[in-house]
Amino acid sequence: MATLLQLLITLAFLLLSTTASTTASTLPPSPSSYQSRTQPLLLFGPVLSSLGFRNFAAAAPSLSNSTAWRGPVTFFAPSDSSLLTCGPSCSLPLLLQEHTVPGLFSLRYLRTLPFATKIETLAPDRCLTVTSSAPNASKVFVGGVEITHPDLFDDGLVVVHGLQGFVSHLSPFSCNIERTTSLSFPPPPPPQDASFVMRLMLKDAMLRLRLSGYSIVAVALRVKYPYLVDLKAVTVFALNDAAIFSDVGHEYVTSFRFHIVPNRLLMASDLERLPAGTVFPTLNLGQELVVTTGGGGGGGGPFGGPVRINYVRIERPDLIFNLKMVVHGLSMPFPHVNVTAVIGSGYDAAGCGVAGSADVGYSVAPQSRIERTDEIEDHHGL
Repeated sequence: MATLLQLLITLAFLLLSTTASTTASTLPPSPSSYQSRTQPLLLFGPVLSSLGFRNFAAAAPSLSNSTAWRGPVTFFAPSDSSLLTCGPSCSLPLLLQEHTVPGLFSLRYLRTLPFATKIETLAPDRCLTVTSSAPNASKVFVGGVEITHPDLFDDGLVVVHGLQGFVSHLSPFSCNIERTTSLSFPPPPPPQDASFVMRLMLKDAMLRLRLSGYSIVAVALRVKYPYLVDLKAVTVFALNDAAIFSDVGHEYVTSFRFHIVPNRLLMASDLERLPAGTVFPTLNLGQELVVTTGGGGGGGGPFGGPVRINYVRIERPDLIFNLKMVVHGLSMPFPHVNVTAVIGSGYDAAGCGVAGSADVGYSVAPQSRIERTDEIEDHHGL
């Protein structure tokens, strides 16, 4: 097991050095380093302004108010001059949303996508369609408009491609696969792989964890990638690199699967609503986590303390989150506890009687059980 931990630490250092080298390019004036790394949209306006897209740069602040997405983005940028033909019917903030997609899409990656692949934009229920003249062809079109200046900017958080024109306002049906009868078009491709979005969200989470001081957890997610990519959602409880380098690190690395809840996106607000005694599964078959101090639906729980799981406090709730994943920061690994004994004890982590305890005449019962919906066979380390 010690060898496994050493390997993960070595990989983490390599990833850190790679990230440092790829982000060393000069960036335009931006907000604080930590904010810009964890919220790439804060970089968006300065990046567009430095590239000469001043109209869209002025509209960039509207993105933070119109979307919950806070991860990396790709912008398909029309030139300011092309917008002169758009007319008064065009909404610049909406066009910005419709030309921006969550995730990092380099030209090289766009060339590998099947013909007529749909990519959801930051505008709700609006999708851009990616086409090319032939598989792996040099010319790639987005919404029927050619990418003429690919990879104008790419710092690992924001990618910008220049377009020949602009994509007109998208239809509410743009995310549907169109039915075509023209023989000049190939038949529409089958629906996208259901795991496509999860793959994108996993890569987004791994990148942001590395930038936030959780490189070893990012490596561990990469190791578990084949077992996570087919899940509907994932909740991860993570230790930062400094904690993993301490005495408790070996325990966390060897029980990493015990810190993952499959097929559930449990945000901090969700955890605060869970009563004491709530049980949910982990990637370790047969091993469950239990809420030992419930939030009771209020901020900080019924006794003024934070939510605790297996007696451990969540130090950094909602550390990283996207459409499919949420990561909460811990200060120590979850201990393995006897769930039945914890539920029957009627006491929370601080030793106080919890709602429904013996102090009021009856014992704590599992008020909620989040059932496991997947079958995962994985007996490897981590």
